[in-house]
Amino acid sequence: MTTPPPDKSSISFRSKTWAMDVIRKNTPTREEMAQNKYLAPIAHRFLSPELWRFTRRSVPRGVALGLFAAFIIPVGQIFLSAFLALPTRANVPLAALITFVTNPFTLPFWLVVANRIGEFLLRFNVYGVTLPAASADGSSWVILTMIYEMGLATILGGAVLAFVSPVLGWLISVWVWRAIVYRKRAKRLKMMEARLDRRLGAQ
Repeated sequence: MTTPPPDKSSISFRSKTWAMDVIRKNTPTREEMAQNKYLAPIAHRFLSPELWRFTRRSVPRGVALGLFAAFIIPVGQIFLSAFLALPTRANVPLAALITFVTNPFTLPFWLVVANRIGEFLLRFNVYGVTLPAASADGSSWVILTMIYEMGLATILGGAVLAFVSPVLGWLISVWVWRAIVYRKRAKRLKMMEARLDRRLGAQ
């Protein structure tokens, strides 16, 4: 007789850290992703426990892949991050969760950021294209040129975000993971010292 998996919404189902609780609550389970019709051809691979463990290697990879998928395409980021997580052995639920950094509420903000980055790289403000005078005949061309410049800058900025943010995310997650491990080790060592002091004091 097999024991059913614990409910993600159950109060008794708690991980050691608050972050892990949030990730498990807001990401699909292995079975849910395996049953998805878009992932059906490789659904059996999502059941591998290795892809769902939080380790010092899988966590940074999951963060990096999630950020890449979030910025490289406007839709289907979760599925892209899941596909990329398979060959790289990244953490699947974390990669899927990180893709929500771009959502309908934050998308306008990231579009503005991408546009500013693109304008900075293309130097539109310094080496801008000379536009014709805004006359009755040329006003439409001016508008089209401005739209082209804004679109090109936004696409370039989005590409920069797609390739730079994963690197930054990987570095930050590695640092955070090491800080958490160091804190746990320090706490464990402190507890061992306290036990040793109590034993020595009792003798």
